[in-house]
Amino acid sequence: MNNNTWLKELFSAIDRKDTTKFCSFLTEDCELTFGNNPTVAGNSAIFEVIDGFFKSINSLSHNVAEIKEIDDTVFSYGIVNYIRLDNKSVSANFCNVFKMQNGLIKEYRIFVDISQLYS
Repeated sequence: MNNNTWLKELFSAIDRKDTTKFCSFLTEDCELTFGNNPTVAGNSAIFEVIDGFFKSINSLSHNVAEIKEIDDTVFSYGIVNYIRLDNKSVSANFCNVFKMQNGLIKEYRIFVDISQLYS
C-alpha cells in the first residue's frame, strides 16, 4: 500500500475518532509526541491518551495539503478542523512526522497548537 492510501486510512480513523483503528497503525513500542505534551511510549499508553483526547472534542477533520517521504520517514501537513464540546469550531495548521518500521509507525510526532480547544 502506498503512503497516500495508508495515510488516508489513518486520517479517516482519526476523523472517525476510532482509537482502536488508530492504534492498529502503530508498532507495539511506538512513541507519540502530541504538541507540547510529554512523549508517550507503548501502544496501550497511546490508546489511553488518544482516546481521552477524542472524548474531549465533538469531532475533527483533516485536510492534508501535502505528503513527502524521505527514506523511512513520512511527512504530512495541512489544516485540522475541530468542533469543541461547546460546538465552537477551531482550525489549526498541523505537521505530522512518522518514522516507519515494517509498514507501521514507530515514532509519531504531531506538531499542532491545540490551545484554542480548551480556552
